[in-house]
Amino acid sequence: MNDVTTTGIPPLPDTPVARRALALVRETESAATANHSVRSALFARLRADHQGAEPGHDYDPELLFLACVLHDIGLTRAGDRHQRFEVDGADTAAEFLTAQGLPAADVDAAWEAIALHTTPGIAERRSILCALVHQGTGMDFGWDTDFVDDAMGAAIHAAYPRLSMATTLTDEITGQARSRPEKAPPFSLAAELMRERSLPPRRTRMETMADTARWGN
Repeated sequence: MNDVTTTGIPPLPDTPVARRALALVRETESAATANHSVRSALFARLRADHQGAEPGHDYDPELLFLACVLHDIGLTRAGDRHQRFEVDGADTAAEFLTAQGLPAADVDAAWEAIALHTTPGIAERRSILCALVHQGTGMDFGWDTDFVDDAMGAAIHAAYPRLSMATTLTDEITGQARSRPEKAPPFSLAAELMRERSLPPRRTRMETMADTARWGN
């Protein structure tokens, strides 16, 4: 496999399970969330390269893609259960990956990375997979992207447009929590977004930070 595609961005894994995971995300997530999920995978791969992590030795590139591309599957109808969206998403992803025949250890690793993807200070200390999923997701909000050149950023966003991603995610997280209050336990991301949306100007810090970050909303 080449390191880059003809567009200059890293290629997505071309394996049966990766193709099925991407199809699931495209079919069940909003376009903005699906694009965010793929961009997070691309940024996570760039972060791994920047850190000198060797694919196949320090981490499994297919598993990294799977954990990244499925990290918001809890925001779909099938993933909307009775826990925080991160945990519902981890459970939903684990069920999918188990059905695809992945080893239990890989499923558990992906579960942990997805469940912790919004938990800074813990994700980075669990495993390189957890760290990269957390970092790739954050990079899509424009954080810690200095090592990504403008041409690469433009190529990624041309292939996977942003579509007001931060607002879409906020709408989806708070929409679930309004229907199922147990999905927004105190001090969780969902609870904070609900609090901020309840106050004028009803725009969350996640949205305003995205507005002023490198890639925009």
